[in-house]
Parts: sequence; C-alpha cells; structure tokens
Amino acid sequence: MRKEARRDFGKCRACNACQDLIACPGGGLRTGEKCIGCGACYWVCQHNAIEMVPADDLGKVSIKVDEDFFEVSNGITVLKALEDLGFHIKDFPDEEEGIYAPCKTGGCWSCALEINGQLLPACFTAVKDGVQIKTASENLIPKRKIGGFFGHMAGGVGTPWQLKGQDSIIETVCFTVGCNFHCPQCQNWIITFMSVLDPLTPNEAARKMTLVRQKNEVDRMTISGGESTLNKSWLIQYLTELKRLNPEPQTRFHVDTNGSILTKDYIDKLVQAGMTDIGIDLKADNINTFMKITGLENQELAQKYKDVALKAVKYILEKYPDVFLGIGIPYNRELTSLEEIEVIGQKIARLNPDVQVSALDYRAEYMRPDLPPPTDQEMREVHSILKSTGLKTVICQIRGNHIGPDGNLILPS
Repeated sequence: MRKEARRDFGKCRACNACQDLIACPGGGLRTGEKCIGCGACYWVCQHNAIEMVPADDLGKVSIKVDEDFFEVSNGITVLKALEDLGFHIKDFPDEEEGIYAPCKTGGCWSCALEINGQLLPACFTAVKDGVQIKTASENLIPKRKIGGFFGHMAGGVGTPWQLKGQDSIIETVCFTVGCNFHCPQCQNWIITFMSVLDPLTPNEAARKMTLVRQKNEVDRMTISGGESTLNKSWLIQYLTELKRLNPEPQTRFHVDTNGSILTKDYIDKLVQAGMTDIGIDLKADNINTFMKITGLENQELAQKYKDVALKAVKYILEKYPDVFLGIGIPYNRELTSLEEIEVIGQKIARLNPDVQVSALDYRAEYMRPDLPPPTDQEMREVHSILKSTGLKTVICQIRGNHIGPDGNLILPS
C-alpha cells in the first residue's frame, strides 16, 4: 500500500528539521501526490509531528528492472517498488542476496542502484514511467553523504585517552549521514539525517580529509557518524585512498562505529585498507536495554546487532593487537542500571582488562528532551564500578571534561 507523510500541526513546533535537513524527493513535506513515502521526514521529526498514513492510489507506471518490464504503483520509492516485486530488502549486509537498505533516509547510499544510468539511492528515488533500474552494477563508483571535516579537540571512543588532555586539536573528523539505529537520544541526529548534503565518492572525501589534516597539522583522521560502516565498499575505498594520500608512518586512521555489522571479514578488510584505530560502542548487555537505547523494534535484528558488536570487540583484541581499540558504554540512569554497567565491564575485563573503556554520559537530545543528564557524581560511580571489574583503563565523560583512569580530570577546563 502506498503511504504519504502527514503533519500534525498540533504537535509541530516549526523547528524546520524536515525541511532544512531532508532533501525531500517530493520537493518538501506535504500531503498529496508528490510525496513518495520515503519516510525521511518521519524519522527526523523530534516531536512525533509526522506520521505515515495510507495514501490514494495513483495508478501504475511501467519500469524496467534489469532485462524485464513490470508495472508498479506510482508515487512510491524505487526501493518500495522492488520490494513489491519480490526483491529481498535486507537489514544486514552479509545476509543472502538482496538490497541492503539500512538507513532508508537517503544518507548512507548503501541501497544505491544504477537508475537511468546514474547511481541513486533506491530508498530516496521516485519510480517514474519508463525508468530503467539495474540491480547489479559493479562499474559505478560508490557514493555517500558526508559532512563535518574539521579539527576536533576531544576525539572519540577510539581516541587514546592520553591525547585528550591536550588543549589543542588532536585529530580531524568527518561524519557520515545515515544510521541503522534510531536512538531517541542521539547526540549526532542532525548529521545523521542531513540528506541535503551532496554525496561524495571515496576519493573526494579522502582528499577533503587530507586537506583538513594538513591545515590542522595533526596525524589522526577520524570517520564517525551517523554510522560510518554502513556503506562497506565506500568505507574500504575511502580508507585505501586516505592511506595513499597520507603515507607517513605516524599517521592514524580512526573509525568510530556502533559495531553492529562488523563481521570478521569486514574487520579484516578495514585493517587491510589502513584502519589503525577503532572505537566501538557496546550500547547494552540486556536486549531490552539495547532496544530502548537504539530505538529498534525488531528484537531478532537488535539481538544480532548487539552480538555482532561484542564479537567484533573480541575478534579485534585477539587478532589485531596493534589496532588501537576503544570501547564506549553509554550511561543514563533512565536507560541503564548500574548493575548492567557492571555486567558489561565484567565481560570486557574477561576479554582484556587493559583495553580502553569510555563511559559516555547520555543527555537530553533529539527525541528525549526529558532525559536528565547524569551528574558528575553518577559518572564517578560508573567509573568506580567499571574499575572494580578489573578494567585498568577507564575514562568517563562528564560535563566538558573526562575522568581519567586515575580518577582525575584529563581535559582542560
């Protein structure tokens, strides 16, 4: 059934995120036949003021998929048309054959196909009469929407804690658009949904990052998100080109990720491409907590994501001791209990007590304006609990600073 976006003006707060961040393929949020039901404005809305509702039938259009012709509903996305035709739309990249479409908001371009000779995201492109779609095109260079490209003073989960005490830029960073999670308290939600950005090839992004690195005179370059790992071919090519442009032996290539799709094969390819540092967030131990934090509703998929991230940590620690690994654990008393924090710490300590673990203070962002920020005392308690599990390198975010492994502040005030 065709759907369209509808605004509830009683809930709308005129924040304009649906217009300023989303490159609406229908020309702007509206009801009527220009909406193709992609759902991007639904996901970006902080106030639940947009809903996807059944829409009028707009008839049929004829399209060509590979070598065959089909009639499909008018006024829908290419992705929905292919799904209606029986194509498998998958949530995990290493599943059986199908179209991997994790973000469905036009950001990650993992679902990009050759459409009328151009590489375009299937989740964000309207079907039109006579459109020609190729579901397998190996000759097109991958693209992804990506922004940021600036110097960063604090670094991320995969940044060694000793660098965080400098009162200067310690690395350069860029942020990918699109995520497979819908965390209600997402702290990067603006970049996650910023589909108004132009897509970049891996080489274009690597050149931009190299220029920013040279300007800031640092050796560390980070890619974060959104979720940086979603478009696998793009990320591998990006790291490969970045390493080619920055061949100095002291250069570090840092990936920050939720770890949800980091299979062993993918990790191998990232290391081969040049990744030297990685930060992985382990959102929770309990599946119900994990789903509450990530906003995922499919328990089977959530369990898979959670398990893959923990296995990725174990694999990197065992196979790649020269890759710097930092592990992030979010904390807010409304989301995670201290008992669960201890369980996560115990599991990590059994893998390697020396690995760096960062406790992240989750605050009111995106769709959770009601979320009370953790107090400094609460974060110190989290620090103490994690240290009690045998972990030696524990740092904790607090307001504007970090608590270091010894319990003292490591960021300048």
